[in-house]
Amino acid sequence: MTDKALTDRIDALEMRLTYQDETIETLNNTITAQWKQIDALTRHLAELSERVREAEANRPGPANERPPHY
Repeated sequence: MTDKALTDRIDALEMRLTYQDETIETLNNTITAQWKQIDALTRHLAELSERVREAEANRPGPANERPPHY
């Protein structure tokens, strides 16, 4: 192989490596943002579930009244 061909191959590999590094960094940032959003949504869901449980516990029970058609 000539020095020119070897240099061209090395340059091509370095460019591919740089592109892959940028892609990996972008994907990492995306995944980090998604995990933050998932974590926030999970906490919000837990809060809403607790509020529903409290609302169900505090709702008035069935009264011992006769139905209106009696």
